Amino acid sequence: MIALKWLLMILGIGLFGSAGALVIYDVYVSSQLRRLLRRSSEEAAGGGSAGATSFLSTGPFGPVRWQRALQLAALAIVPLLISKSIVVVPDGTAGVRVSQFWGVRPGTLYPGVHLITPFVDNVALYDTREQVYLTAASEGGKNSKELLTVQAREGLNIGIAVAVRYRIDPRRLSYIHANLPGDIGDQVVAPVVASTYRALAPNYITREIFAVKREELRSKAADAIKTRLESDGILVREVVLRDIKLPEEYAKGLEGLLLKEQESERLGTEQEIKQKEVKIAELEAEAQKARDVKQAEAQAQVRVLQAKAEADSMQYTLPLKQKQIEQSKLEAEARKEATLQNAEAAAQAKVIDSKAEIERQRNIADAEANRIRVTADAEANRIRVTAAADSERMKFEAAVLKQNPMLIQKIIAERLSDKLQIMMVPVDGKNFFANDVFRSAFSGVPSAAGDEDSDGNTSAANVNTQKRTHKP
Repeated sequence: MIALKWLLMILGIGLFGSAGALVIYDVYVSSQLRRLLRRSSEEAAGGGSAGATSFLSTGPFGPVRWQRALQLAALAIVPLLISKSIVVVPDGTAGVRVSQFWGVRPGTLYPGVHLITPFVDNVALYDTREQVYLTAASEGGKNSKELLTVQAREGLNIGIAVAVRYRIDPRRLSYIHANLPGDIGDQVVAPVVASTYRALAPNYITREIFAVKREELRSKAADAIKTRLESDGILVREVVLRDIKLPEEYAKGLEGLLLKEQESERLGTEQEIKQKEVKIAELEAEAQKARDVKQAEAQAQVRVLQAKAEADSMQYTLPLKQKQIEQSKLEAEARKEATLQNAEAAAQAKVIDSKAEIERQRNIADAEANRIRVTADAEANRIRVTAAADSERMKFEAAVLKQNPMLIQKIIAERLSDKLQIMMVPVDGKNFFANDVFRSAFSGVPSAAGDEDSDGNTSAANVNTQKRTHKP
């Protein structure tokens, strides 16, 4: 709405400017036209009749569009009137209508958009947020605050620092605007606070204001300030007594007095402690005395009881001694009998042990004989099985050798030396590339150990024998 108000105002001013510019433009054009006509008439007539010159000089300027300018001006009045009739009350404030004819109008304008009669009513705005009024207890502070001093019952001047939080009642703005001054904080709140504290302070002495009745003074002053300002449409939320400044001489004397009182209280406390300690010592002595008396009485009673017990026990001592002697005799006889029985039992145990040892030795001998017999049987069986296996093996080897007589030479060649290498070749020598090599190598050596076969080839055993013979 504020943007709309300014837009209407700018539109109205623009229309007024347009009307004025239109008139100025027409006047300028008319003046230029008149000047040109005058110059042309002078040049054409060359000093002609004076009547025509006077008519031109006294004639009208020309067609000025007064009607159009008046229309624009009238049209400009409309947005100006609309913008003047719109009032925007911002947040944290409230307004009241003030008429040029009837004065303050009842009712409060709260934050928002409102319509008023233009050029007749205007709006007075007031800050409805909480405000703080502060006083100082002494001069020379950083902030320039009003110094508030009161007199106590003794007549001493005391500085009081007070903070009052207040706000204007929006419902009574018409009364506030009509009856109260503009600066409410300095001209209304300040005198009420100062007069209230100065009226209540003489009811207390300085020490009470400073210490014990400080809160009482604050609460009474707060109630009085709230009551007086509420009647004027000012709502007080809180009154705080921030600080109290005593006169320097009184403060020093009060400090010394407080120190003396503290010292007196300390001495009184120490005296009470000493008295309690003495009383405690007396009570402890009495308790110890009572304990000693009771302990002595208890010891005497114990001794009496012991004497009675000894006297009573003497009556039973002799019979008890006789019984003990008889019991000792019986115990000796029992030990003698037990000794004899133990000797007999030991002899019997030795006989039994010797018999058991003989039986054990016999069992060991039998077991050893059985073990030797089993071992001999097992060895005989092993020899028999081994012989049978060797016989079978020899039969098998004989059969193999019978089928392959050349294996004897191979076995002999293997056992001769471990450095010899054996090569098995076919007997016929067909399709063997080394046949010609062996034949050429041993062509000059006479065959001493083998014969040639039907095909004229040397057997594998002869070749191996020759190889072993010629190996360096």
